[in-house]
Amino acid sequence: MQDIAEQLQAWHAAGRSFAVATVVGVSGSAPRDPGAALAVDADGEAVGSVSGGCVEGAVYELCREAIESGQPVLERFGYSDEDAFAVGLTCGGILDVFVQPIVPGADAGLDAGITYIASGTPVALVRVIEGPTALLGATVAVTADTHHGALSPAGPSTTGALERSAVAEARALLDAGKTAKVTLALDGRPCTPMVSAGMPAGTAASTVTFFVESYVPKPRMLVFGAIDFAAAVVRIGKFLGYRVTVCDARPVFATRRRFPEADEVVVDWPHRYLDAQLAAPERNAGIDGRTVLCVLTHDAKFDIPLLERALRLPVGFVGAMGSRKTHLDRNAKLREVGLTEAEIARLRSPIGLDLGARTPEETAVAVAAEIVASRRGGGCLPLSAGAGPIHHDLERAGGKPAKGRRVA
Repeated sequence: MQDIAEQLQAWHAAGRSFAVATVVGVSGSAPRDPGAALAVDADGEAVGSVSGGCVEGAVYELCREAIESGQPVLERFGYSDEDAFAVGLTCGGILDVFVQPIVPGADAGLDAGITYIASGTPVALVRVIEGPTALLGATVAVTADTHHGALSPAGPSTTGALERSAVAEARALLDAGKTAKVTLALDGRPCTPMVSAGMPAGTAASTVTFFVESYVPKPRMLVFGAIDFAAAVVRIGKFLGYRVTVCDARPVFATRRRFPEADEVVVDWPHRYLDAQLAAPERNAGIDGRTVLCVLTHDAKFDIPLLERALRLPVGFVGAMGSRKTHLDRNAKLREVGLTEAEIARLRSPIGLDLGARTPEETAVAVAAEIVASRRGGGCLPLSAGAGPIHHDLERAGGKPAKGRRVA
């Protein structure tokens, strides 16, 4: 929903009713991740996407129906062997889509959530997508220190334990910047979806499944070394959705004119900049497990003090440019300053996949490809060379394809 938050906030501020269709579950070769959203307002205007085109028309109609009925609905779209031309995903994947009507001012949780998302304030939006009919669509907006909304209009006396547990689970996911389903018993105890699915008919309503969407600032890409290759890495980093900082100790190179697309251009020694970011919590927003560090200086006086710190941080990716000889010399120097073999093994060097790249733009593509592969678990082979799942992160998460289409 984050990518359409600005339009949702505009509709909300104008008092226009709308419906939001959100991908809440995927398996197989589904084209969009959980959290992808399509919204339709009362006039029929649509923004966003849930499938890249496969089922957009059907989801659009579900949104229109939800606006009219005022009722949320969970529907599964997937390939059907019995009717291959029915509305579904020809790629063979499965999408679970939750469609929720929204009337501005009618739900404190949704109102607060939309406002927080549009302002960039970290928030987890917690919505009931399966469970007792009276709770479907109930929404709570959870921040680091408070929450808005309630699971039941009757008040917390009827759902207090459940709400407290849902808020605690959501806050933990928000801290990690993750989006996930959470299933709880009505008394708030953890309960896996598999347990719920195995219950006798009529008893599954004793569990509640929440979809928790964490909205956090964009992940950071820190590019050290204001060289010509850095300009191309900045552009592709922005394309991938990172907030990009360029840092170099040489003021003649680290200029806004050379890097107009960067979010920040900093003149400082790389290791001092990193130390300052970590020392000031208010400036350290976003240096976390999603952060990417691209060290492009290939100069030991810059690289070694920086990498000594970076390789001990719980960031997502640390890569360094340089020849294979530079790489071996750099590793030897890192051992001299006390890094362990396990810490040194975290360094991706020479940075980038072997694409035969020559130009700065080609090199940036190679760097970006390694970052994506590292994040998603890709095998770095041509898709035509394999026969397994395309989406490796879903395979690792235990997603299994299923057949058919249902409405819940």
